[in-house]
Order: sequence, then C-alpha cells, then structure tokens
Amino acid sequence: MKPSRIVWGATLGTLLAACSQAPTLKLPDVSVAADYKEAAPWRTAQPADQLPREGWWSLFGDPELNALEQRLVQHSPDLAAALARYQQAKASTDQLRAAELPTLGTSLSLQRNRQSERKPLRVLGPLSPNEYDAHTLSLNLDYELDLWGRVRDQVANGVALDQAALADLASARLSLQAQLAETYLLLRGLDRDAALLADAEAAYGKARDLIQRRHDGGVSSGLDLARAEAQLAATRSQGRQSQAQRAVAEHAIAALIGESASSYSLPAQLTAIPLPQVPAGLPSALLQRRPDIAAAQRRVAAANASVGVARAAVFPTVMLSASGGFQTSDIGHFIAAPNTFWAIGPALVMNLFDGGRRRAETARAEAVLDEAGARYRGVVITAFQQVEDSLALLQHYGDAAEEETTAVNAAQRSLDIANARYKEGAASYLEVVTSQTATLQAQRSALDLSTRQRRASVQLIRALGGGWAASTNSLAQRQE
Repeated sequence: MKPSRIVWGATLGTLLAACSQAPTLKLPDVSVAADYKEAAPWRTAQPADQLPREGWWSLFGDPELNALEQRLVQHSPDLAAALARYQQAKASTDQLRAAELPTLGTSLSLQRNRQSERKPLRVLGPLSPNEYDAHTLSLNLDYELDLWGRVRDQVANGVALDQAALADLASARLSLQAQLAETYLLLRGLDRDAALLADAEAAYGKARDLIQRRHDGGVSSGLDLARAEAQLAATRSQGRQSQAQRAVAEHAIAALIGESASSYSLPAQLTAIPLPQVPAGLPSALLQRRPDIAAAQRRVAAANASVGVARAAVFPTVMLSASGGFQTSDIGHFIAAPNTFWAIGPALVMNLFDGGRRRAETARAEAVLDEAGARYRGVVITAFQQVEDSLALLQHYGDAAEEETTAVNAAQRSLDIANARYKEGAASYLEVVTSQTATLQAQRSALDLSTRQRRASVQLIRALGGGWAASTNSLAQRQE
C-alpha cells in the first residue's frame, strides 16, 4: 500500500473517531408539588412550545379585540424588533454551520515586477532580467478536520441559541398580545363604569334640582341642598377620573398596535364581555406551552455546548489544505501543462503555552452553564407562581363577585326604602345620600371585580403559555 493511502486512511479513521468535548446535557432539578394548590392535579408534560397558541383571545367573544390582536401582529414595533433579533440569531447560526464545510476560493494575479540589481541571492545572478511578468491563477481548498468536536459544538451552541431566540420571539408576541387584551378589557370596564357614573350624575342632578325647588319653597333645609350638591359634584369628579383612565388605556392600545395616540380612538362599548371558563386539569400544559421556559432550557443547551468548545481548544487544530493552478511569465500561453502547480497536505497548529488563557476560558464557560441552569430553575419556579397567582385571583374574585352582587341588591333595596321614607317625611335627606353613595359604590365595585376577573383570565392564559382551546386535543395526544 502506498504511504499516501496509509496517511489518508489514518486521518479518516481519526476523523470518524472524533467526539465532542461537551459534557452530557442535564437540566437542573426543579422541585415541583404534586398538585396545584389553587386547582385540580396536573400531569407532568414534555416541552411543546411549538404548539399553536394563536387565537386564544377569541375566548372572550369580542370582534373588536380580535381585530386589534391582528393589527398588533402586523404593526407592533416591539414585535418587529423581536423578529429582527431572531433573524440575527438565525443568521449567526448559518455562519457557524458554514464552518462544517470546506472553504473553496480562487485568485488571479497579473503582475509586472522589477527586482533590485543588488537583491540578495538574486536568482540567476546578474543574468536574470531586472523586469519580468508573474501571472498566477490558483484554486485553494481548506477544511478543518473536526477531530475534537469543536466545530460541531459551536454549531450546536448556535442552533440552541437560534431556537432560544425563536422562543423569545414567541414569548414577546404572547406578552404583547396579553398586554393588549388586558388593556382592552380594562378600557371596556371603564366604558361601563363611565356609563354608570353618567347615569348616577343625571339622577343626582335631578335630585339636586328637586331639593333646590323644595328649598326655595321652604320645605327642605339648606343642609339637604348642600348634601345634594356635594354628592353631585363628587360623582362628576369620579366620572372625569374614569374618563382620564380610559384615555390612558386607549393611548396604550394605540401604541401597542403601532398607531399614533393623537389620531386613534375606540368608540365606547357597553356590552359585557363573557368570562372564559377554565377547563379542569388544564395546568398540566404549563411546561409544554410556555416559550420562556423553552428558551431558558435551550440556553442551558447552548451553554453546555460552549463548554465543549472551550475544552476542545486545548487540542491541536488540524487543517487539510490543497491548492493548484497555473503560473507563468508569458500571459499569451497562460493555461498550459508546463505552467501547472499544486500542493496538498495537512497542517497542525497547537498552542504550547498561553499563560492559562484556555483553562480560564473553560472555567468561564462552566460558570456560564451554571448561570444558565440557575436561570432555568428561576423561570420554571416563576411560571408555577404565576399560574398559582392567576388561579387564586380567578377563584377569589369569583367568590367576591357573588358577594358583591348580594351587596348591590341590598344597597338598591336600602335606597328604595330611603327614598320612600324621605318622600313621606319620615327620614332626612342624609339617609338618601348615604344609600345612594352605598349603592353607587357597590355597583362600581361589582364592575371592577368583573374587569379584574377577565384580566386575571388573560394572566392565566399567559402563564399557561397561550390559551387552551386550540391545543387541548394536541396536548392530550402527546401525553397518551
């Protein structure tokens, strides 16, 4: 067997035996309870953040909200910036992938040279010409033999970061969609609150006019008139405050969908928005759908691959190079057999002493892996907290809403009785004012609880990774 074949066989065998220096990927353990404290038991799930999460806002049955969410996806500047960040990560990964393939290049040089008459070791001595042509056409091939897995670990790091950036994009999208839904629900709650205050203001205005006439006729006291005027002014003030809050919410919606707050407006809507029903056992989907957990997990994988890159740096780099082409001083006979040249062979490069730089880089990469693992644990723990918070809010707000409904009915009965007693002269106007104030406060509290429930449902959807209606079947099939 020829010596060249022996060299190539040994090189190929070494290449096939190459292995990565990255440690075995192991995600940090996270303490998980057997049940959610605020809901039914859940089942351990596998990450599936690629499952569809679009359209969850349709659970609220509001066409205007559906249209706004579509405009958010199309025109949000924050979402466009997140998409650009993902595209940067993807391009970086493509650059890393290029290192797995050979590099092929060509060069053409057409030169006219003059050499010094006193050039040391001048070729042919004084017989060589002072001026001559040198024309070269070459083709060069370079390929790094990835014996220690350095290139593969670099690509693995890039792919993991690419996937993490994609999950970040999904997380940013979900966050903006949830923020828009919450703001919209707040605005609609303020619409109903403003309407309630406007009705109360009209009623209190009529009552003030009645007291004014009774006072002018000597039937009612100045104290009754002052109380009626104070109540009317206070209600007007509450109405203006509600309008201010609505304006701020409307401006926030405009910014989210990429519109100017100066020219954007949403007409008032008094129709009650339905409260979505949470399916039993749904929290089992938490770890499957949340893109921020997936992003944290993939950053652990990226940091793990970086450790392999750092460890591989202590081994030599083996490059396989080949070049060939034509070289002549006679451009008229450039491409001819006598003008050919070529060179082929491996090259080995290794640092014998670097003052501990590679060892320090390995330590840094391992510390980054520890940080990524800690961040992963933190994201998972926070995710469970957010689900618990949302479930608790929904449950306790629901109980409070039932009690508030009872309070509204009782306050209305109290107001009816106070009005009847005042008309009969059996009670002062203070009783009427007190009952009116209590009734209005109970009605506003009921509206506020209704809005809080709906916003808490959005928070639960966000905590679960983007709803449940579109993917419950998919999740169940993956768990079977």
